[in-house]
Amino acid sequence: MPKMKTHSATKKRFKVVGNGSKVKRGKAGKRHLLTGKTRKTKRELRSIAYVGITNIHRFKVLLPYG
Repeated sequence: MPKMKTHSATKKRFKVVGNGSKVKRGKAGKRHLLTGKTRKTKRELRSIAYVGITNIHRFKVLLPYG
């Protein structure tokens, strides 16, 4: 059986937490058009978020060794 391949775009954007139960992600909306956003909004966009529990099974396929 050949090795499974990790999805390259996914490994650059997501990290699996230590016990493998959650997947960390960055928040969208902090690349451009920042002058129109409030200081509070930009501060909240800095924090990490987690992938929803309904999508975890997709990441198990995309990140088989994560």
